[in-house]
Amino acid sequence: MQYNENWQEQYSDLVTTPKRALASIRPGQRVFIGTGCGEPVDLVSALTARAGELADVEIIQLFTKGDAPYAEKRLAECFTINSFFIGSNVRGMIQEGLGDYTPVLLSDIPVLFHSGRLPLDVALIQVTPPDMRGKVSLGISVDVVRSATENASLVIAQVNPNMPWTHGDSLIDIYDLDLLVPVNSDLIERRSNPIHPICKKIGKKVASLIPNGATIEFGLGRVPGIGRLPLAVVEFLKNKKDLGIHSEQLSEPLVDLVKSGVANGSRKTVDRGRVTVSFCMGTRKVYDFVDNNPHICFRPTEYVNDANIIGKQKKMVAINMALEIDLTGQVCSDSVAGRFYSGIGGQVDFNRGAARSDGGRAIIVMPSTNEAGTRSRIVTTLQAGSGVVTTRGTVHYVVTEYGIAFLHGKSIQERVMGLISIAHPDWRESLFREAVEAKFLRPEKAGLGERFHVPGEEFMRTSLLLDNGNQVSFRSIRPTDEPYMRDLIYDLSQETVYYRFMSSQQRFTHRQIQDFVYIDHRKDVAIIGVVPEAHGEEIIAVGRYYLNRNNNKAEVAFVIRDGWQNNGIGSFMFRHLISIAKRNGISGFTAEVLRDNRRMQAIFNHSGYKVKSRMEEGVYSFVIDF
Repeated sequence: MQYNENWQEQYSDLVTTPKRALASIRPGQRVFIGTGCGEPVDLVSALTARAGELADVEIIQLFTKGDAPYAEKRLAECFTINSFFIGSNVRGMIQEGLGDYTPVLLSDIPVLFHSGRLPLDVALIQVTPPDMRGKVSLGISVDVVRSATENASLVIAQVNPNMPWTHGDSLIDIYDLDLLVPVNSDLIERRSNPIHPICKKIGKKVASLIPNGATIEFGLGRVPGIGRLPLAVVEFLKNKKDLGIHSEQLSEPLVDLVKSGVANGSRKTVDRGRVTVSFCMGTRKVYDFVDNNPHICFRPTEYVNDANIIGKQKKMVAINMALEIDLTGQVCSDSVAGRFYSGIGGQVDFNRGAARSDGGRAIIVMPSTNEAGTRSRIVTTLQAGSGVVTTRGTVHYVVTEYGIAFLHGKSIQERVMGLISIAHPDWRESLFREAVEAKFLRPEKAGLGERFHVPGEEFMRTSLLLDNGNQVSFRSIRPTDEPYMRDLIYDLSQETVYYRFMSSQQRFTHRQIQDFVYIDHRKDVAIIGVVPEAHGEEIIAVGRYYLNRNNNKAEVAFVIRDGWQNNGIGSFMFRHLISIAKRNGISGFTAEVLRDNRRMQAIFNHSGYKVKSRMEEGVYSFVIDF
């Protein structure tokens, strides 16, 4: 970009020093400070230097990444903080009641400015030098800065040649600014921290929900002691194709994703081929990348966070974090137990937009426990004072390091089971007990909570690629599989039911189906083969064994959905059950098989182990020694 080298002379009537510019601030005024790493640090320093001359100056900000010298107890009579999102530099003041927090959707902040409901007396911003047309760029912070600039009575701009010139909706005419303060200082930089191991586990699971061609939002929130969880997904997107980015923030991990060609935006519905963001934070590497880069489109918050625009993107995936979730699906993100921590941010905007999107997915991510592991973040009821950001009726996916729960359109009982299954194993039994006491679950399930814990669960996972190209995943059965098990049982042919249960029963009681999924894992094992469905999984095979402690042998049985038989699934599942049994020190299997069930007999007879069998009244009794 060709700047006007003589701009200070041409606009000399607007040019001044920080001290003179801030001399115009009066007590009782409302002053907006530019966002994130675009914060005009020199202007903020000059404002703070006037603290002794000022009183009741209200500082309005989305969030800033500078030191926030105005956010000190000794200056509480001079400056009052009112933040739309609580960053670490003002959190202490707000939690002590010496600052304020305005909970509002990010998309609604510009409306507050435009409507006059939150009138701004002064806006302190940072821009590039003007070009030959007299235009300046808001650079790395367009977000709500543009709206603040358009609506403040007095706009003081820190003009810095180190601010990148960005494309999109970042340009402002220099005569829309009132005072120009030339500086030549480095921008605030924020380096990416190493990704926490728990974040990596969650990120890998979230990546499995992101299809090729998806457009992604990476939410702003941070989890105490863990970090900015949504960004942990980036590491696991390297093998995806044609991803797009439509998100509030651009940071270093996303820059690397764009440079790699993975996030090329070629299949975006809106802003195709471009990365759409409202601000960026990072190192000079990030700022150099966005400088005069036409592929990076900086747009204001009222565009980026508009749920209607977000919903127009096909396969829009929104990834946002929670601090606490109750068993009915209420998501708490900005506070816990009455202590404000962050903000609503864009979670609701993007959750709504992704839900409207064709093929979209709204995802909430959260570690299963607090940093110390002393409290579950999945709770029966929210702590007193915890604020709900995403309601139970609009939550879709919830992901922890222990799995994925899909809640939208699910009953309370289904939600409870889904969330307990992805809670930390140490808390599942107590959550289950509390859910029964709270009448979230049927009373007859009392006492079954201990069966949520599956020892060696990871060892039970495997997969089989069939000759027809379908992949079947195998894992331990869970209590949350009850509706899928019901679907399987009632989809079996009469012949398959007869071979498996040695009866022609056509009706299965609720208790029978419940017994299929609630396993006493201290002595029994049940694995299922699943294939993905629109919003969940379909069970196509079940295998289990029941240990007889008297002879250290286990009775084995399995069933395969009719349309999936004769694909080698039975033999594969039998071998997998053997490996699990041997790992658990079991010496062999026993089985009862009807005379006409030749496929099952063949599996046992060709197992490669020592097999004994005898027939009595049309039933073969097998003994298989390992």
